[in-house]
Amino acid sequence: MAGKGKKLQLRFVGPYKILQRAGNVAYKLELPPNLSRIHNIFHVSMLKKYHPDLSHALQPKNIEIDEALTYEEKPIRLLNCKVKELRNKRIPLMKVLWKNHGLEEATWEVEQEIREKYPDLFPNQGVQEDLEENPGADH
Repeated sequence: MAGKGKKLQLRFVGPYKILQRAGNVAYKLELPPNLSRIHNIFHVSMLKKYHPDLSHALQPKNIEIDEALTYEEKPIRLLNCKVKELRNKRIPLMKVLWKNHGLEEATWEVEQEIREKYPDLFPNQGVQEDLEENPGADH
């Protein structure tokens, strides 16, 4: 969630059929109806050669794109917690698993921010109480 909670990580969806070359460094693609608001001409730097392995591509049905052509990162569950010790400050952190991301992409977030934005992830206060009882331990 770093910063405003948006991931700035490159994502690829597809594969999509190339309809024609559009200049020296661009291609026109055949996009599905749910991506009709996206312009269908892409610079080659935005394209990736397709290798027949579906595990490398996100399927469009898994991504909820809003009218602004963005999607919101949503947490699925909390994986771990720890306290970061600074000189005169302690910062409780939570390791968060995000929707449409694998375990290797889980991120450490400030616990208070996660509690405020996603209270449904905390059905009871056990995590906070555990942190208060064992402040220096990785849980």
